[in-house]
Amino acid sequence: MKRTIRDLDVRGKRVFIRTDLNVPIKHGAIGDDTRIRESLPTIQHALDQGATVIVASHLGRPRGKPSGELSLRPVAARLAELLGRPVAFAEDSVGATGKQAIAQAGPGALVLLENLRFHPEEETNDRPFAEALADLADVYINDAFGAAHRAHASTEGIVRYVDVAAAGLLMAKEVEHLGALLAAPARPFVAVLGGAKVSGKIEVIENLISRVDTLLIGGAMAYTFFSARGWPTGSSLVEDDLIDAARGIDTQAAEAAVVLELPSDHVVTGKIEPGAPCEVLHVSDPAIGARMGVDIGPATIDSFSGVITGAKTVVWNGPMGVFEIDEFAVGTIAIARAIANVRGTTVIGGGDSIAAVTKAGVRDRITHISTGGGASLEFLGGRTLPGVAALPDK
Repeated sequence: MKRTIRDLDVRGKRVFIRTDLNVPIKHGAIGDDTRIRESLPTIQHALDQGATVIVASHLGRPRGKPSGELSLRPVAARLAELLGRPVAFAEDSVGATGKQAIAQAGPGALVLLENLRFHPEEETNDRPFAEALADLADVYINDAFGAAHRAHASTEGIVRYVDVAAAGLLMAKEVEHLGALLAAPARPFVAVLGGAKVSGKIEVIENLISRVDTLLIGGAMAYTFFSARGWPTGSSLVEDDLIDAARGIDTQAAEAAVVLELPSDHVVTGKIEPGAPCEVLHVSDPAIGARMGVDIGPATIDSFSGVITGAKTVVWNGPMGVFEIDEFAVGTIAIARAIANVRGTTVIGGGDSIAAVTKAGVRDRITHISTGGGASLEFLGGRTLPGVAALPDK
């Protein structure tokens, strides 16, 4: 168990909180402020304790150069609104500019640093850059679970150069919930995996096979498994280089006595656009022709929902189809509602799955929604996350 900010006395200290404020911004407007809201408990805790709080984050991929479109200035404004207090904005994350902004804000203030990735040294985990960040504070708190799978200067390198480090409240919550899934889940334990590609989830599937009772696979990634079984896939996405891996997963599941269930029917169409003609076919039906699968069908919805309803623990990552288009969102919405009805622990990760439970109106009925898509997948895949490993134990 990692030491958390609750274990520290931060009164009168300068506290550097690495958050994940990587929110969608278009024309200066924030599309979804979930990650900002999730960062509030840790920030508020430090402020309540009388600390001077320095918040840092990345935004997008500016490739080591300043970009007006990827400035965190709109986030500073939203943070001020949510907290109901001023947020000073530093035009740079290190050097004289950062130090001056912190000094001018004064004791007990809140300062948001400009996008860390405006410096290429952030992503290369450059030692002098990590030292420069550490020089801004007395205490380091990592609350950026969404970036914990990256060994960057602000997530891993900085820990070596501060006297005191700990996890934030969000980081601790993420590690607790995801760790419990792998350590001692209530059974039956069901994993639901979807999304576009098998390639990003091979390790997750292989790690979960030894832990779950049932694995439900839908979305575009199912078509690589279809191909491995000799079923027609039309123009659906198939990762040819992973067909053997899919066969291997089938074998591993059988050997572990784990039920691996694929869709039995699907919705197929010739065009991915609203109003496009579509048809429900059995997955073995060659009538798919040159069309592609865009959602699971009604028989699969019933089957998957039945398995989910009987579960005590469910983890879900990835939609069942092209849910951005209403006609092809039926399966994903149905799975979201089935998971919301589970009388047990439910954990959801990945932006698309979060969007799906929001669209289905059941977000508040999920036990834990992970803020880290890639990080949660790597955690569930059994990988050590550098940003977590660098933090001291309690």
